[in-house]
Amino acid sequence: MELSVRALDGLAEWTAAARLYRSVFGYEQPEYGVSPRLLAALRENSGSVIGALGPSGVLVGFCFGFSAVDGGELYHYSQAAVVAPAAQGFGVGRLLKQAQAEVARGTGARTMRWTFDPYALRNAHFNLAVLGATGVRFLPGYYGDDTDRVLVSWDLWHARKTGVPSPAVEAPADQRFAAPSLSDRARLRAALQERFASGGRLVGVTRAPGSTDRVVYAFESADS
Repeated sequence: MELSVRALDGLAEWTAAARLYRSVFGYEQPEYGVSPRLLAALRENSGSVIGALGPSGVLVGFCFGFSAVDGGELYHYSQAAVVAPAAQGFGVGRLLKQAQAEVARGTGARTMRWTFDPYALRNAHFNLAVLGATGVRFLPGYYGDDTDRVLVSWDLWHARKTGVPSPAVEAPADQRFAAPSLSDRARLRAALQERFASGGRLVGVTRAPGSTDRVVYAFESADS
């Protein structure tokens, strides 16, 4: 797929990005939308507003983020990245993140952060294995409802180094999700919270050896 990945500019492109965002996530409530004016402000104030456009100029992917500070450390927070269903599986997400990383480096940031659903196996693979980000914190009910998230940190200058393994967490899984039943989900949530609280850093989610219905959450020591 031929793509042009670049900063989006102008009301028409910002509006198309807002439309794609709501379409991919299936948001119907206006309060869950993205304002084109917000994207304009981010674009002019050290934020990232990146689009992936197909050969005909149609927007097929979009991500946005902003600069933030934690304990004196400047980082870039990636709020969301979406890819149109027809364009998924072509590496669009990776290209968007790489372009966003370039914007982040230009602000002086050394890392980029974002959250992902720790039970969605495809998302876990993309964030931890494809990009090489590290899960640093478990955030239960992140958006105020049943939306557990893992916060990841992605080093923008160096590949992730192999650390000291620490106890893993294993859970049942179907093709798409870990712990699909409510009881399994509650046990997995508690186990992940304990591992992060004890200083673990999530570095991978893979199928258990010789199994198609179980996954392993691999952790390393935070001080490795």
